[in-house]
Amino acid sequence: MNHAFNWSAGYPSQRSPVFARNVVSTSHPLAAQAGLKVLSQGGSAVDAAIAAAAMMTLVEPCSNGLGSDMFCILWDGKQLQGLNASGCAPQAWTPEYFHRKYGKEATTPPKRGWDSVTVPGAVAGWVAMHKRYGKLPFADLMAPAIEVAERGYAVPVIVQHKWTAAAGLSELTSQPGFAQAFLPHGRAPHVAERFSLPAAAKTLRLIAQTQGEAFYRGEIAAAVEAYAKAHGGAMTAADMAAYQPEWVTPISRDYRGYTLHEIPPNGQGIAALIALGIVEKFDIASMPVDGLASQHLQIEAMKLAFADVYKYVGEPKTMTLTPEQMLDDGYLAERARMIDPKRAQDFGPGHAPKGGTIYLTAADEQGMMVSFIQSNYMGFGSGVVVPGYGLSLQNRGHCFTLDPTSANLVGPGKRPFHTIIPAFLTHQGAPVMSFGVMGGDMQPQGHMQTVIRMLDYQQNPQAACDAPRWRVNAGKVHTENGFNAQTVQGLRDLGHRVESFNDSYQDYGAGQFIWRLGDPAIEGYAAASDPRRDGQAAGF
Repeated sequence: MNHAFNWSAGYPSQRSPVFARNVVSTSHPLAAQAGLKVLSQGGSAVDAAIAAAAMMTLVEPCSNGLGSDMFCILWDGKQLQGLNASGCAPQAWTPEYFHRKYGKEATTPPKRGWDSVTVPGAVAGWVAMHKRYGKLPFADLMAPAIEVAERGYAVPVIVQHKWTAAAGLSELTSQPGFAQAFLPHGRAPHVAERFSLPAAAKTLRLIAQTQGEAFYRGEIAAAVEAYAKAHGGAMTAADMAAYQPEWVTPISRDYRGYTLHEIPPNGQGIAALIALGIVEKFDIASMPVDGLASQHLQIEAMKLAFADVYKYVGEPKTMTLTPEQMLDDGYLAERARMIDPKRAQDFGPGHAPKGGTIYLTAADEQGMMVSFIQSNYMGFGSGVVVPGYGLSLQNRGHCFTLDPTSANLVGPGKRPFHTIIPAFLTHQGAPVMSFGVMGGDMQPQGHMQTVIRMLDYQQNPQAACDAPRWRVNAGKVHTENGFNAQTVQGLRDLGHRVESFNDSYQDYGAGQFIWRLGDPAIEGYAAASDPRRDGQAAGF
């Protein structure tokens, strides 16, 4: 679908769209190159995504690692497939377990340490993707990352900024194995200083040789259990062995003749669908793109979406409302009527009818497109690194609650609420765009803002990526430097609690976009990479 983009529309940026028949877009150039390498060797877009993901665990360790979780939505040439590779709680985790260790007043599992670690799902996700859609031997996909783990790489500017911030947090530096792995010379690496993680090369080799078996049912799982036991954690080799990622059907909603697809709960992708379902009730294209009316409407729609998501979303079998009920058109119209164009509001959840992270994307000339996201949650995750294996573990368990009335109550074998969400856009059943915007609860906000810019305002993917963003956060609206000053003042006049500041790393997210221009073997794709990261869109 060759959408009528304005290819000259732009914002201050040093990037232009990249056009190619085979393309990989990531937040680090070495990962994009790893993906291109396997594509040039005859690999599929899935092979490229896996190779890029393995590389990302090394070159952006503040955002992801070998102990991360992942999700993806991919177009396999005929239909969309979703993969939920988010990990489960150890069998020992009950509300009583946490109250016994942290007191009756505890409201969530801790933010760092072993009691924030759920079973890491990313490696199992790589294996599941490769088994269905890989063309090259699995070991070939690990080879670029193994080389970089051993030889090292020069640390880039934006990653180094985040790394340095983490090095000042005692909640991280006090965790077992963290300083040994990530603070060589007793500090974070400097920009352009070489960093290597040879222990991770050992783990990657074991993963490569055994197609992930060593990770979940072998040497690595045994090391995880032993290290957990030594430091008061509950994770066992049996918890690791029991894990299986889940192929899922994406949930979707139409918007302006296109269809946006997201991973179903336990993720927050439904927030983007709810917000767009509300915005659709308005003629937003008639409002100036960066003007007050358009931005106020989007902010209020996002606040309404989050009110419902934080109330109702968790592991699907524990939710009191289904995604279909939350996306009911009549209900969304009712929510849309609550928006007052003249004032900001604080919304509670409605009553629907009963019934840190890295993002990358790859596409090949055969038409396969992969929307892929991988995360250790907060910067450097739990802070726990299993020695000898370079295995840094996520802290996704902190997303559980100890509130017995919540769908997200912690429980053995249960998956927590997840913030990381890949996205995909189709038109009349045909693939159009694989995309995502990483960064905590910024992700559905970034999905909505960029989709509106492309579909309502014809901004090309790179311009939509470059445009200044806002972020609803804890009752406030944060606006990025470069945001229209009159609009910012107008938002304040409507009652929004606006704070303007810049953070190139996470606060406004970072996206990667691949838009299909027509027949992939002939017209190819247009790709964009967010200037808020060190990344690159590259193709051939």
